[in-house]
Amino acid sequence: MKINKPFFWNNINLISILLYPLSLVTFFINILKKTSYKRKIKIKTICVGNLYVGGTGKTPLSIKINKILKKEYKTVFIKKKYPNQIDEQKILKHNGNLICKNNRIEALEAAFKKKYQIAILDDGLQEKKFKYDISIACFNSSDGLGNKILIPAGPLREPVSEIKNYDAVFLNGENNNKKLFSHLKKINNKIDIFIAKYIPINLKTFNRNSNFIFFCGLGNPKEFERTLKKYKFKIKDKFIYPDHYDFSDSDIMGIKKIAKKKNLKIVTTEKDYLRLSKKNRKNIKFLKIDLNIKNAKNFSKFLMERL
Repeated sequence: MKINKPFFWNNINLISILLYPLSLVTFFINILKKTSYKRKIKIKTICVGNLYVGGTGKTPLSIKINKILKKEYKTVFIKKKYPNQIDEQKILKHNGNLICKNNRIEALEAAFKKKYQIAILDDGLQEKKFKYDISIACFNSSDGLGNKILIPAGPLREPVSEIKNYDAVFLNGENNNKKLFSHLKKINNKIDIFIAKYIPINLKTFNRNSNFIFFCGLGNPKEFERTLKKYKFKIKDKFIYPDHYDFSDSDIMGIKKIAKKKNLKIVTTEKDYLRLSKKNRKNIKFLKIDLNIKNAKNFSKFLMERL
């Protein structure tokens, strides 16, 4: 989904109130999904999804889960084929096996035929046609729940009360959001909540005495900026685009022109870098991120106990 996060998603205001009738449509669509026929899946499944639209760390967590499980199991990533998400597909394929189909059931059936033991679905919590063995909802720890309203009046894909139907929550990002932690526990006091932060793993390739310009097309660009500043990148300019933005030659030429004029180095995310043509990648570096899970041993234990 290509989005620029609307400002009115943060609080209830006149615009969100006017859009609220459309959010009721989303609410009833969710109800219809829950009444759909449940298909039996012959392969173990782990779904990493979100309630808040975009930028919650689903893909980094899916990769981390694969690293944990591939030592014991034959694993595969499952991704529904969206033309504008080639970047995420490339990252997953680089980190493991990937089956990408037009629908998830078709992909899971293909995984079973290829004798994979565990399918890790990057996105899909709102797919109610079958029940996952493990379901994990990701939140950005800074954004939290926004105004707590369903799209389009708010940022939620389904009501936060759905947390009672999931097995775990991840709060990803720099903010230690104790209020969100407590709120989710009140909804489901049995749910496991894990905390994780984004850790750069290629800092040595950057000269952080230089001045930088960054660009990105993410669901949560502020989190990338927070990470850059945390690790002492001197940010002098920035370009923010919608999530999964398809960068044109003129976009990149414009950024490079400004960088040259101001004597700035260019940095972006791995996802954005992978969307660039080989020609446009010249003189652009990406910050490679790993998801560092607090109490990682407890999370590994959580996975093993439920498989």
